[in-house]
Amino acid sequence: MKKTVRTYSGIGGQAVLEGVMMKNRGKYAVAVRKGDGRVSVEVDEIAEPAYMKTVRKIPFVRGIFVFVDSMRLGIKSINMSASIYDGEEEGEKSGGEKIAAVIVSVISFVLAMGLFLFLPYFLSELIGKLIPGNAVKTILEGLMRIAVFVGYICLISLMKDIKRLFGYHGAEHKCINCIESGNPLTVENVRAATRFHRRCGTSFMILVMLISIVLFFFIRADSVLIRLCLRVLLIPVIAGIAYEIIRLAGRKDGLLINIMSAPGLWLQRITTKEPDDGMIEVGIASVEAVFDWKQYLADAFGKKDLTA
Repeated sequence: MKKTVRTYSGIGGQAVLEGVMMKNRGKYAVAVRKGDGRVSVEVDEIAEPAYMKTVRKIPFVRGIFVFVDSMRLGIKSINMSASIYDGEEEGEKSGGEKIAAVIVSVISFVLAMGLFLFLPYFLSELIGKLIPGNAVKTILEGLMRIAVFVGYICLISLMKDIKRLFGYHGAEHKCINCIESGNPLTVENVRAATRFHRRCGTSFMILVMLISIVLFFFIRADSVLIRLCLRVLLIPVIAGIAYEIIRLAGRKDGLLINIMSAPGLWLQRITTKEPDDGMIEVGIASVEAVFDWKQYLADAFGKKDLTA
């Protein structure tokens, strides 16, 4: 099967409160549209332990650490965007506020585990009593997990604030697609770019669920407690596999890659919305704070005259 190298910029990001976070190498920037209409941008270093340089070279293992780091950076970026929007320094938070944030994060994690991991399992076990065979129950559990996840996304997408968040998500994707297509980073060019991108957290999540169906299909245990524990313990393994697929999809083309990318791209029809020009401007500001797109276009596409 013939594969072609995709144009890979190395930048990535996420939507935050009224803004966009973009990261590149050892830096990340959070750009936010404030209440008075101004765009405020803050840039910070990404502190990584020394061992990460070695870990990033180990396939399947690196995905586990990258996933954890991405979650940590994502939470930090959201908190930073809230601070920028409210006009306060992140360091001004009191000890009580920091403790409250940790408690909220822990509760959110527990609820997410219950909703997306344990609820589908117990529902499949309940319905599975009417259907013989562990294989059928495993597939049913996986399909229920996907249904719960998609249903949750569809439900929250009805909220006004989430719609705006999804708009900034679209702006983030469009900015990356614009430069990776060899076009100068302008509002007009970004507006014309697609809002779907293979290297997306949405695609990662749906891949995790699909891979879990395959993995759990071959794992058997008599004890309910052991089966639940295995579903938690195998999350890093599944994340590592999903990361390698996402990483490959960002660099290669081919029939198999296109098939594996399809579910995530389809789900992005919900998790991304077409951004307005103001959102695009915020996305561009975030990119330019950490990435020299003009040099990138010159190196990757040979485009040195960007005035035409």
